[in-house]
Amino acid sequence: MRMSRNNYGRRRGGFRWQIMLVFAVGAFGYYMMNQETVPITGRKQLRTMKPAQEVQLGLQSYQQILADSQVLTSGPVVDATKSIGVRLAREAEKMIMEETGKETGFDWQFNVIESNQANAFALPGGYTAIYTGLIPIAENEDGLAVVMGHEIGHALAHHGAERMAQQNMQRIIGAGVAMGAGGMDMGAQKAVMGVFGGISQYGFALPFSRKHESEADEIGLYLVARACYDPREAPKLWERMGANAGQTPPEFQSTHPSPSTRVADFQRLMPKAIEIYNQNCTRKI
Repeated sequence: MRMSRNNYGRRRGGFRWQIMLVFAVGAFGYYMMNQETVPITGRKQLRTMKPAQEVQLGLQSYQQILADSQVLTSGPVVDATKSIGVRLAREAEKMIMEETGKETGFDWQFNVIESNQANAFALPGGYTAIYTGLIPIAENEDGLAVVMGHEIGHALAHHGAERMAQQNMQRIIGAGVAMGAGGMDMGAQKAVMGVFGGISQYGFALPFSRKHESEADEIGLYLVARACYDPREAPKLWERMGANAGQTPPEFQSTHPSPSTRVADFQRLMPKAIEIYNQNCTRKI
């Protein structure tokens, strides 16, 4: 019996789930074989890069950013940033030693960049910078400590290395989807890859990014408290950040939790932060 072209196309054009299954098993194995624990929060994370590699990559990126920027070398803001940085770094080392029994291996550096951006960052290895546009929003040393503690929290949690490992896993699954759809017509292939892209972005990448931000907030809050900066400044800071943010996308479309979510999270974590502060600091709150 001769098969019609339409029937043949339908039989040949389906998604090949067997191929997808092979790649899914590979991605699951990749995930299970590369599990690490985030200090302080105890969350399991996917991470393949060694800490020494992180530090090397962080230093290379930091040197390039500083070379392309106007770095301030003196003044009250520089003095405050470096002083806060030293205190936070000292407590970070103690905190990680208590958690893991090991030093971080970080090369702590703190700089101020002249820029209108209300931003800050800490690269893997503890390479930290504050943009001067953030100083008016920080308002005081406690606010600046909250900002820097958050950024240092990203570095302590190895979020950069985790993002790279997550992207590798997404590529593995994406290759399986592409090969599984390989027998379909071009229109169907584009539709399948479009759906995968949407699921990958909104169901995986963005939620993980927001989780990283929330985790850095938590680690940073406890670090600020240990260093004897007032943790109660954290929700106040994010109220100010929200007031200065202007129009923002809905939270599900963003890499960051909304300021109101962060304020609520800080209020939830505050009793523990105050307890940490009172255990470590002479002046009680």
